[in-house]
Amino acid sequence: MRLSDLTDIPAPVQALEPAPAEGGADTRPDATAAARREFAVLLGEFRRTAVLVPIDPYGGLWSAHQGGVRWICAFSNEETLARFARTLEDAHRTWEYRTILGARLLDVLVPKLGVPAGVALDAGSEEGVLFPPVEGVVPASAVVDLGGGK
Repeated sequence: MRLSDLTDIPAPVQALEPAPAEGGADTRPDATAAARREFAVLLGEFRRTAVLVPIDPYGGLWSAHQGGVRWICAFSNEETLARFARTLEDAHRTWEYRTILGARLLDVLVPKLGVPAGVALDAGSEEGVLFPPVEGVVPASAVVDLGGGK
């Protein structure tokens, strides 16, 4: 997939919100509810932020496969991208990258890949975050069934 393939921008997906249990009351432990709220805030910030996405040698967006998911690698700034390049022992070359809105990555690119995909922000750093192909993060067409059933 090339950047030129990204022409249509669908309506954004709503941020992940903690779901109340049956009967309307949230019976999850406070720590779980707090973690869900924290992730929802982080997701909202990511969706509104332009990130750097390296370009691979074939002109596509840099990605990696892990755990059956294709992860698009995105970075919050040039310093974080440079640290990533050094971990790959590939800092000697010039890294071409594109600046792309987080929402565009999640709403447009992930569904077009046709495989389970998500975004890895600041891969290889302690501040790294994964935005997986689950409900509330990516459009319904790109959600992976985790087999949890209801």
